[in-house]
Amino acid sequence: MSLQIPHRDKANGVGGATKAVILVGGASRGTRFRPLSLDVPKPLFDVAGHPIIWHCLTAIDKVPSIQEVYLIGYYDESVFRDFIKDAASEFPNLSIKYLREYQALGTAGGLYHFRDAILKGRPERIFVLNSDVCCSFPLNEMLKLFQDKDAEAVILGTRVSEDAASNFGCIVSDAHTRRVLHYVEKPESHISNLINCGVYLFSTEAIFPSIRTAIKRRADRPSRLVSYPSSENLESSFMIDDDDDDENRKNEVIRLEQDILGDMADSKQFFVYETKDFWRQIKTAGSAIPANALYLQKAWQSGSTELATPSANIIPPVYIHPSATVHPTAKLGPNVSIGPRVTIGAGARVKESIVLEDSEIKHDACVLYSIIGWNSRVGAWARVEGTPTPVTSHHTSIIKNGVKVQAITILGKECGVGDEIRVQNCVCLPFKELKRDVANEVIM
Repeated sequence: MSLQIPHRDKANGVGGATKAVILVGGASRGTRFRPLSLDVPKPLFDVAGHPIIWHCLTAIDKVPSIQEVYLIGYYDESVFRDFIKDAASEFPNLSIKYLREYQALGTAGGLYHFRDAILKGRPERIFVLNSDVCCSFPLNEMLKLFQDKDAEAVILGTRVSEDAASNFGCIVSDAHTRRVLHYVEKPESHISNLINCGVYLFSTEAIFPSIRTAIKRRADRPSRLVSYPSSENLESSFMIDDDDDDENRKNEVIRLEQDILGDMADSKQFFVYETKDFWRQIKTAGSAIPANALYLQKAWQSGSTELATPSANIIPPVYIHPSATVHPTAKLGPNVSIGPRVTIGAGARVKESIVLEDSEIKHDACVLYSIIGWNSRVGAWARVEGTPTPVTSHHTSIIKNGVKVQAITILGKECGVGDEIRVQNCVCLPFKELKRDVANEVIM
């Protein structure tokens, strides 16, 4: 299918301009991404040689009608400063700005808080992307569906297994028209295996009034009954008084998924674009490994010149940073990313792994299904390994001897693995020296 892509409009909002927002979250979120998020915010973590949000920007840059991109979150301004500077030269067509929330406002609350900035220049539509998803971001296809259907909202959806579906927002749609009939966030019973990918396209005239309605509805509820799903009786429910400061703050948290999309399905021209391509959420630190593999495969299929040339010892796709040193007898791949100034010794084997900057993997060491943290050392003949998870799986934990453990082994910043040591299915916090064999542990 060839897409009619309009020419890039001037940034004065003429010709139905579109803007994009990337939701980046904040430091108190992303705790599941520890120990990696202790040293770098999750959106800036390198996957397939680039920060996670760089992959979002690459897709946004392919939509001609977008000139302005806002990153919305509640990290300190300094966090994204260098990234935005680098991105400005890499994406000269895009103006990229960071808007900082004063506290966590929720996925819709942040949009609403910065509505004046977003609506400046009167854009007709906004793309909203969650930064922690890994996919091919078919934004031009979503835009085409939006225009064909004269839609007010388009959501990106994908099919997953029935048992995985209840962990996500589920979409019931009309198979013929693709209209969204019903949306439920993490339903308790099975309603659909078509799930929300966390990528949206909204008409500005539909989304902001919808959020305003949700805020008003919340404010009109003077006190409400709070109960837990397990509660059988009223005694385990209690009244919340909205005069409470804490509760007023909670009132400001408005989430697209829980508070907006369900109502939109009932009242708006809301459609789903179903991607048949890859999709993964990057929630836990271990999920960076499948995301790395998917992005590397995409780069390989599109003929990217960034990837290492295949050879007897390079099984594609492999990304090696130009400043890294890899011994010609070391064997790498598939699905391996080697960061800046990494040294890989003779006869080492690295597969399905991310090796972060300034790390060293000594001769004859073996690294499989693992993330080696910044400035870490893996000794000679050592073995650092995780367990492969099925390609269709949406979580990165496995059950071993009746205990849930991380499938991917993760070494935090500046960890050391001694010579001939074996580390299996472990998460190791920063600055730890491993001098004995360990398996299925969190090393504090």
